[in-house]
Amino acid sequence: MTLAEAVRGFLARADLSAGTVRSYGKTLARLGRHLGEDAPLAEVSPARVEEVFAAAWGSAAGATWNRHRAALRSFAGWAAGRGWTSADLAAPLDRRPEPRGRTRPIDRERLAALWERPGIAPRERALWRLLYESAAPAEWALSLDVEDLDVPGMRGRVEARDRWVRWEAGTAALLPLLLGNRRRGPLFLADRRPGPGRVLPAADLCPHTGRGRLSYERAEYLFKRATRDLDPDGDGYTLRRLRHSRLAHLGEDGWPAPMLMSLSGHESVRSLHPFVSRTAGAP
Repeated sequence: MTLAEAVRGFLARADLSAGTVRSYGKTLARLGRHLGEDAPLAEVSPARVEEVFAAAWGSAAGATWNRHRAALRSFAGWAAGRGWTSADLAAPLDRRPEPRGRTRPIDRERLAALWERPGIAPRERALWRLLYESAAPAEWALSLDVEDLDVPGMRGRVEARDRWVRWEAGTAALLPLLLGNRRRGPLFLADRRPGPGRVLPAADLCPHTGRGRLSYERAEYLFKRATRDLDPDGDGYTLRRLRHSRLAHLGEDGWPAPMLMSLSGHESVRSLHPFVSRTAGAP
């Protein structure tokens, strides 16, 4: 089994998202260039891998080093499980500290697992994908109305902000399941109709079902509950962290601050510099 053959098999896994394949592919491509793609994987030693990392990312920021390290660890664990290499291939690579005050993004593999998890309701599945793909504030997504959607254009208009929220194919595939035959009213609905004595504004009621708009508090609770097993701290992730993860991943993929600003709705380029700086020192 050559290094190139193993890498192709690893990146062809059905449980890896397109973003993860791109990110991991960059790391493993650099490994192949240094070691030789035809090198037998069983002969690739931890010491040689350490040399590659020192040459390629020795002076990189902590977040960049850790991202490439995570990619190698994932590949090494997968290959070792098939008996193709030693499980300690990434052992010499210590995790580097990252600047304080910066919230670490949710790992791409964890998000890929969440997207494919069975038993998630269509509403949550569509909301989470929309929030991630658009990098928009959760309040904007929850304020969307059915009549404000441009489904073919994969976008929705946030009237209060006079802005468009834009999504990608993952969200586009889920929206028809969420919409059904509805033509008006809030896009994301609460589980049931409002109780007796509770009067909601007409704009927050669905004329088809009588249910109200999903609240931020309820959406946050459901996301945290669903991600407790993915969060190393066991608390579950916040919707804000989901948004910031998208910005961090795009920054890692080379998006400059103005492009992130255009997608996310941030009003200051400076506020996006922490996400762009994640790529410092990267190839």
